[in-house]
Amino acid sequence: MTLTEKPNIQQDLVPVLKTVSDPEIPVLSVLDLGVIREAIEENGIVHIKLTPTYSGCPAMDVIGDDLKAAFSEIGKKVEVELILSPAWSTDWISEEGLQKMEEYGIARPLSETADKDVLLGEKKLVKCPQCGSTNTHLVSQFGSTACKALFKCDDCQEPFDYFKCLK
Repeated sequence: MTLTEKPNIQQDLVPVLKTVSDPEIPVLSVLDLGVIREAIEENGIVHIKLTPTYSGCPAMDVIGDDLKAAFSEIGKKVEVELILSPAWSTDWISEEGLQKMEEYGIARPLSETADKDVLLGEKKLVKCPQCGSTNTHLVSQFGSTACKALFKCDDCQEPFDYFKCLK
């Protein structure tokens, strides 16, 4: 599977997959986040390939357990396989997921080049999810989780997380 390949998800499994949330950003389903790379049912067993947002992400165990519980509720057995290659990318977050993140108060990831400029404090490109201003500044390169940085809006004075661009 290459980075540009779309996930292979059996359509009748989508409703159940949509019920499983990311434990770190509960408004996002695992489908919104793009961590499900394959979900197919063969011989009565649902086989799911799950890519962590970063190697060692503690949420993957919880997501695996939640997937098993969700499918168990409809009488299906599940096998979850963690796959590390290709590495997850913020490009895999759905547009709906990006909108949900902003509504939840997390700024969407920028491009890889812009992300470096932002995290080095060289440019003001991160949009405040509260008021929409780009008059923001980096407070800490580490936010509430390893994949986020902490920013503050200089206009509305609200702190907020920025989801780092991961490629």
